[in-house]
Amino acid sequence: MNYINREISWLQFNRRVLEEAQDESTPLLERTKFLSIVSTNLDEFVSVRVAGLMDKIRTGNQEVDFTGFTPQQLQDKVIVMIEQLVAEQYATHARILRLLKEEGLVFTDFGKLSPAQKKEMETYYLEKVFPVLTPLAIDKSRPFPLIRSKSVYLAVGLKPPSDESGKEVYIALVEIPSNLPRYIKVPSLSDHDHWQFILLEDLIKQHIHTLFTTYTPVTFHTFRLTRNADLDLNEEEAEDILDEVEKVLRARKWGTPVRLEIEKGFDPFALELLEKELEIESRFLITNDGPIDLSYFMSFANSVEGYEHLKHSRFDPLCPREFTKTDDFFSVLRKRDVLLFHPYESFDVVNDFVEHAAADPSVMAIKMTLYRVNGNSRIIRSLNRAAEAGKQVTVVVELKARFDEARNIEWAKELEKAGCHVVYGLSGLKIHAKMILVVRKEADSLRRYIHVSTGNYNEVSAQIFTDIGLFSSYPEIGEDVSNLFNKITGFSAPSQWHYLSVAPAHLKQRLLDCIQREVENALIGKPARIIAKMNSLSNKQLVDELYAASQAGVRIDLIVRGICCLRPGIPGLSDNITVRSIVGRFLEHSRIFYFENAGTPQLWLSSADWMTRNMDKRIELMCPLLNEEHQSVVIQYLLLLLNDNMKARQLLPDGRYVIAHNEQPPCCSQIEAKNLVVKKNNSLTIQDDCITPLTASAHTNGSDLIH
Repeated sequence: MNYINREISWLQFNRRVLEEAQDESTPLLERTKFLSIVSTNLDEFVSVRVAGLMDKIRTGNQEVDFTGFTPQQLQDKVIVMIEQLVAEQYATHARILRLLKEEGLVFTDFGKLSPAQKKEMETYYLEKVFPVLTPLAIDKSRPFPLIRSKSVYLAVGLKPPSDESGKEVYIALVEIPSNLPRYIKVPSLSDHDHWQFILLEDLIKQHIHTLFTTYTPVTFHTFRLTRNADLDLNEEEAEDILDEVEKVLRARKWGTPVRLEIEKGFDPFALELLEKELEIESRFLITNDGPIDLSYFMSFANSVEGYEHLKHSRFDPLCPREFTKTDDFFSVLRKRDVLLFHPYESFDVVNDFVEHAAADPSVMAIKMTLYRVNGNSRIIRSLNRAAEAGKQVTVVVELKARFDEARNIEWAKELEKAGCHVVYGLSGLKIHAKMILVVRKEADSLRRYIHVSTGNYNEVSAQIFTDIGLFSSYPEIGEDVSNLFNKITGFSAPSQWHYLSVAPAHLKQRLLDCIQREVENALIGKPARIIAKMNSLSNKQLVDELYAASQAGVRIDLIVRGICCLRPGIPGLSDNITVRSIVGRFLEHSRIFYFENAGTPQLWLSSADWMTRNMDKRIELMCPLLNEEHQSVVIQYLLLLLNDNMKARQLLPDGRYVIAHNEQPPCCSQIEAKNLVVKKNNSLTIQDDCITPLTASAHTNGSDLIH
């Protein structure tokens, strides 16, 4: 088979994440974060992808996908892979706990605490935990309760006082409060003691009798249910998309059970009840050899103080040199475009840009897309102030950003209250393009200033995601961005685009044309090469075009962090293709596409991965880099990624990933990328005259950039 299945490829990616938790060169507390990421990744995979397979099987779907699997065959395969991954995750967890203990960070049992510590923990329980707990008995008058998806519960076996035989057992459930810390620091006996922690569920277990004063608890074990979160949104018949999304969020609580996790040694009687009431097959049962849901390690690693040697060294992003001596963004952007590399350069610049635009009396309008926004967002506050000041503020909020729907609804309502025009996207399409448009009155005309990005406008994720953003006042790009906003918010459809390529209309065709041009150049002996960096590659048509390009002699290097359905290195099919994945301190998120173009390289930044959903079911944009300076830096950046022999994994023809060894000196691309950005800023020459971008003819033999 010439293709790798996307679900299998995704699980391979999560295994690479687990490898970072196993990597002894990674600081110990950082390794615990990767354990957390493995858990949250699996949660999403199970609640969406496995749930989707279950739905297909229930409806009798036996269609074979282009990778050769029926839904049933694929489900059987991924269940085995998940079991293996979870077993390895918990073996890694046990090793990491031993190493943490050696460093003085000890997760302990309640029984091992001193009498004084037990007393302190009892006080904590009675004052902060007990009032929040709600025991849920199950009997004839109290039916089986709703089990929340991804919440940890205790199943408690109870013996009634009247039962002398000891054979009569009742079951009650207790939800472990998710609004309390999952781990609790135990007071030290002296200044020289290790840090000790106990898990919240263990503390509750030790005091479970306080919830059942007339019955005797005889067993108590934790479990966790994952429900189907991939619910359909009926956009065509919905009168109000906001109301419809809120309905879906409520319905998600009742999604079909998909996976049941239990702790080792779970009571058989309680398990039989759960399997019956939840109607879940034993094959979807996972037994964990340790605490259920290791996602709490993320907050644990971030909260521990005084163990800096177990963390990555402090990382301070740079302020781009263009803005170090002035806060007048518009004067800078009238002279030159500015390219930002996050997280190596600070996202504060983007926040400041919106804030500056909101306060500038000459700014007439601000338009922006929001896909995933952090809490307490400076951008949201700036947009609110701009609207309150009387500016025309239009915000396209994508309510359908999976698992961020509730937060986006909250932001949308807040923006509307402030006077912003809020648009909820288009029926059947997600708005995934990342762009800001500022319209400013200057002299007797209006000038457009834009920002486009490969990543979300989220100042928290911008500290850990690698993304590239472009500021520009180039008129034709500004007109394209303006036209795209009009297309989203109204019925306007431009007759042509100057520079942008937009999905679903023609972004994929633009990529296909670029690939075909490399094929034609290779066939007549001209330089031909493709370098493409993305998160996922699963669109069959694009994969097939890359295969054809390889057979024509085009050299192709793909940097694909996650899903990759293409098999490299197959004789006669993909000999000239390499695929690598980089998992490191930062999440590789930028999408960059390089085409050799017979010696006059063409580079694009994009919000889109090469997946069918991005090409056909989303509003995406792809923007060319027109400035030669920027092109040079981005090419150097891509070469760093291709030279990485420390965090990169090479995809083999058989679908396995191995460490990407080469004979070059050790190279960690994420470390070297920061050095490259420092060099970029130090060598930057800010001129008084506007730097002229490359013209269309410099890139092509005509109007190739004109759609």
